Amino acid sequence: MQKGSLNKVLLIGHLGADPESRFMTSGSAVTNFSLATNESWKSAEGDSKDKTEWHKVVIFGKKAETAAEYMKKGQLVFIEGRLQTRSWEDKDKVKRYTTEILCDNFTMLGRKGEDGGTSSAQKDADQEDDLPF
Repeated sequence: MQKGSLNKVLLIGHLGADPESRFMTSGSAVTNFSLATNESWKSAEGDSKDKTEWHKVVIFGKKAETAAEYMKKGQLVFIEGRLQTRSWEDKDKVKRYTTEILCDNFTMLGRKGEDGGTSSAQKDADQEDDLPF
């Protein structure tokens, strides 16, 4: 990391759809999903206002496999990672860009609509990958 530089993202939100997983030619898993974060406020007129922001999340390796197996649409998740912007050329040779969160760690917090309870499939992605059982 450069001096004075920090690229850190912390989000709590709900999955917009079930995660999509695939395997790279190296055999390593990659899982993608969208995460919605919500903001609510009162306008100057006293009306309730809501805004949803959508985030693209990418996870690699064993954590990607865990996410694909246990996460479901509507799941409340804590995400820790960093921002990355990628570019590519589409089929018409137009340069396209996307910004996504490269997820380093996640914790499943519960299902949408639950009263703070945790899912029976809750699993902290920080667990060691080489457990003896």
